Amino acid sequence: MTLREHDARLEHDPARVVARFFLPGDGLPSSHSRVAQIIERVLAAPRAQIEQKAAELVADLSTRHADAAQLLVDNATALISRVYVAGELTEAQTLVLGATFTAEYAVEGAALCNPSAVEHPSQEGLEPGQLRVAIATRCIGEGHISSIGFAEAVIDESGVWTFAPRARPLTLPRILGTDWSRDHFGRALEHDGHLDDLTDALLSTLPERLTAPELEAALLELPGQLAARPDSREPVRAMRDMIASTYRAEFPRHAPLSGRVLLPVAAEENHGMEDARFVRFTDSDGIAGYRATYTAYDGRAIAPRLITSPDLVDFTIHRLTGSGAHNKGMALFPRLIGQHHFALSRTDGENISLARSSDGVIWEDRGIVHRPTEQWELVQLGNCGAPIETGGGWLVLTHGVGPLRTYSLGAILLDLDDPSRVIARSAEPLLGPAGDLADGYVPRVVYSCGPIVHGGTLWVPVGVGDSHIRMFSIAMDELLDSLLRTPSLSSSG
Repeated sequence: MTLREHDARLEHDPARVVARFFLPGDGLPSSHSRVAQIIERVLAAPRAQIEQKAAELVADLSTRHADAAQLLVDNATALISRVYVAGELTEAQTLVLGATFTAEYAVEGAALCNPSAVEHPSQEGLEPGQLRVAIATRCIGEGHISSIGFAEAVIDESGVWTFAPRARPLTLPRILGTDWSRDHFGRALEHDGHLDDLTDALLSTLPERLTAPELEAALLELPGQLAARPDSREPVRAMRDMIASTYRAEFPRHAPLSGRVLLPVAAEENHGMEDARFVRFTDSDGIAGYRATYTAYDGRAIAPRLITSPDLVDFTIHRLTGSGAHNKGMALFPRLIGQHHFALSRTDGENISLARSSDGVIWEDRGIVHRPTEQWELVQLGNCGAPIETGGGWLVLTHGVGPLRTYSLGAILLDLDDPSRVIARSAEPLLGPAGDLADGYVPRVVYSCGPIVHGGTLWVPVGVGDSHIRMFSIAMDELLDSLLRTPSLSSSG
């Protein structure tokens, strides 16, 4: 039994670009300020040349980006403090200066993969039996840096999946700070090895909810003898980095979902936001919203992070902490179980494990749920997205890694009341990288970050070779009936 392929796919599109603030030579050692010298050259140019160039730049950029002139003005404004000239800049000088420190970035210039499907927040304008789907994607650009993009699709009553045209130009969100609970802030410092006498003492002076200004106020109150100690500098820096690591990303409400993109913001994700696993989560009060985990990568270390959103327009990004928040591939259950949040993870790097939380941000490891069993999963196992609730248990798509680093898809079924118990599993892969599925940016990989159920069918968007996305499906009854009942593999957490 295997998944059935549909004639629907998404290819990576190098023309999907954003314009970002750019500092030439940023991060490279230099004996002089390149920025200051570039500014001097821009301002020394004849006025007629500058005015002509400004008009050309705005006309060019306007064909690819909304509000091009304002974008250039904003980037110029970021450098105004470096401009030491008498008088104000002309409009043309401001535009050219802004363009000089602007660069385009193709968010999926290299690849598009690892999709996660959820019910779209808008179901308006559909025919009976249709469902609109939101798909989060992993966009891979220059330097193999990943960001989170979105696509849209409709499943019709006859079982046809159709991707909607993706919107352009792309829209970046407005980035704002957000708050922490004092307990979570302390746990995060402890999680990263930064809880010591200084941070512990400072925590006791902080309010129950805190933002960067509250932290700075508390730091100012530190006794001078303590604040000036050499060994105080590192914990103070760690606290400032920690408070800044969470943020809100707010998109204009008129921006189409498929035109929105979340680029790395925090230091711990500046080399990539990978493999977001979205779920439509219903809280204990019955209110539904969206949550996701993704893997943050800073070039050296990885960490799972949390996204929450009521509508896929405004997003809050936060840290996850605790013994259950390690490694890649964390996937959230869509509702509370016994008043607790649950998630599947892979804390040891090779087995599917369970994590539990009282607040959704501080997670405790509850032990291994399922170990590699078959030849196609000898290297490691992981989940392929949020568990799906069925009458017989929690259905979890899995990925197994076998010989030749071959990724295949399988499934397990967990007990509804005790998700640490595996009650059934697939003995053979549901999908493997055979034929033309074997080639791509990363060969021998089929991978998903979340299927969706509609009309009795499990729809599975699949990243093929970490290069493009294809669609597969299987009848839920057929899949559940095919699973091998395995009570002997159950384990309690």
